[in-house]
Amino acid sequence: MIQYSKQADERREAGPLECWCLHGAVGMAADWRDFAKNLAAAGIGSRAVDLWRFLECNPLPLTAFGKALNAEASGEVFRGSGRALLGYSMGGRLALHALLEKAHPWQAAVIVSAHPGMERDQATRRATDATWATQALVGNWQQFLVAWNKQAVLGDAPLRDPQASGGLIMRRREIARSFVDWSLGTQKPLWDRLGEIKIPVLWIVGENDPKFRALAERAASLIPNAHLATAPGAGHRVPWEVESWFADKVCGFLKLGRV
Repeated sequence: MIQYSKQADERREAGPLECWCLHGAVGMAADWRDFAKNLAAAGIGSRAVDLWRFLECNPLPLTAFGKALNAEASGEVFRGSGRALLGYSMGGRLALHALLEKAHPWQAAVIVSAHPGMERDQATRRATDATWATQALVGNWQQFLVAWNKQAVLGDAPLRDPQASGGLIMRRREIARSFVDWSLGTQKPLWDRLGEIKIPVLWIVGENDPKFRALAERAASLIPNAHLATAPGAGHRVPWEVESWFADKVCGFLKLGRV
């Protein structure tokens, strides 16, 4: 049974291990429902975090998000044996910022299809994201969603049904703000800091996502206790393109005594 906390977050209790899941850009906590069921079947609890609530009242830069998420997790009573942090795409970048904070509460992490940071052309990316922000805030919502999902990097795999995506219109202000506050063009590159992450990390990338495969290979080589897993036949949206493979890989990583 889904339990709701912190407004739109979704939590499933299923054992002493707990995995916090961060969705991607133009995503929602409900994107993790099927994955959460698979975790629960393996005796692993989960909390799908609604990232938009962090942008409801004020701007929140990436570095401040890491502090806010860690403070929230640390401030809750937890009687389990360990917590893991999982982030997909934009959520993966947010997760990295949380992991780079001192005294964070995570014992393991899973990073999926994420970019540690651009080392050139940031201004171009900021301009592109500013256009997306305008479309999300004041443009035709359905046209915005269609344009977003037609991006080549996302491939042809649907993330959710159109009706569920339409419900995101209630978050259009926060989504627009994320294209500014959490733009890859405003993010300071994290490459030089990845070595500071000492906990076990599973970095997952799709076989058919060449740009992010190169990023993943480089990132995993810089993290002392990282393992790289390539999802066969998958593109960018690994968790939804190869659901069984993804769930098995994450559950195996978490249950082999790594959390």
